[in-house]
Amino acid sequence: MFSFEPSPRRTARAAAVGVLTAVACATAMTGSAHAIVNGSDSTEDYPFMAVIPESAPDQGLLDGNCGASLIDPRWVLTAAHCVKVEGLKLDGIVRVGTDRRTSGGTVRKIDRIVAHPGYVNGGNKAANKDDLALIRLDRPVTERPIRIAERPGKPGTPTRLLGFGTTVDGTFTFPERLQELDTRRGAVSECAPGYANGDRLCTVTTKPKAMACFGDSGGPQVQKGRDGRWELIGVTSGPGAPGVPCSEGPGLYTSAPAYANWIHKTLKADSARPAAAKGASLAETGANDAAAIAAVGAVLIAAGGGASFAIARRKARRAA
Repeated sequence: MFSFEPSPRRTARAAAVGVLTAVACATAMTGSAHAIVNGSDSTEDYPFMAVIPESAPDQGLLDGNCGASLIDPRWVLTAAHCVKVEGLKLDGIVRVGTDRRTSGGTVRKIDRIVAHPGYVNGGNKAANKDDLALIRLDRPVTERPIRIAERPGKPGTPTRLLGFGTTVDGTFTFPERLQELDTRRGAVSECAPGYANGDRLCTVTTKPKAMACFGDSGGPQVQKGRDGRWELIGVTSGPGAPGVPCSEGPGLYTSAPAYANWIHKTLKADSARPAAAKGASLAETGANDAAAIAAVGAVLIAAGGGASFAIARRKARRAA
């Protein structure tokens, strides 16, 4: 995301809700606003696209969201900063497989959340580290999961961003229709020093004044595989430089292939847990976040089940 340092402006709201924020997103764009910022309505079906409704009532945000990607019939992959923020309240559901933010698709309750243990928020001054989380659904869905790529394409490879985030810099104007933006993988040097590396992908676009923004956090960055199908390479994490508005880019994306081992091990370990333990706790999100989720309603419990992790190759550079 673009950080969580309190400020007297709207940045504090974005920080609390855990949606994509940029410390410099103080001035709203004028004129027409399509999308991610300056994206466009989705042009095809993305059955793997998921949205996580959430809010931060104490900060005045009542209708926020993060994105996510369905990688298994019972699991979605999102950003850790979408679930590990004090004051954040998840609605307790995930909506999968629709191009509408608040309708359609398949709705499932959240059964379990596992944030990467190494997650560190950059606080608008540095890149977020290990910014990934897995959410287990209470029941499988029938939508087709997206495959995690064997590796991201080289710099210059065409990619696409998807999200329901704000369409105007510095505001919380969320679209009802899914937005997309064609981008490319940038070189490490196209992001600020220390931001992009083997675990974090720099992303740029030739479209003026366009990039992911508040509410797009956790959503997918995809590329075309050899079979012509979309495959997941990135999870929206934040800006690729400090102190820039969303529309000025570049963007920074946690590399899904780099964390494939951690993802696979987490799903495999869950399938081996006793049924009585599944759904009994959301402790993996941290004490503050578990309390926030509990405030929404009763703890969500579901029966256990296996996981068929969708990935082209299970080898990756990073283990848990």
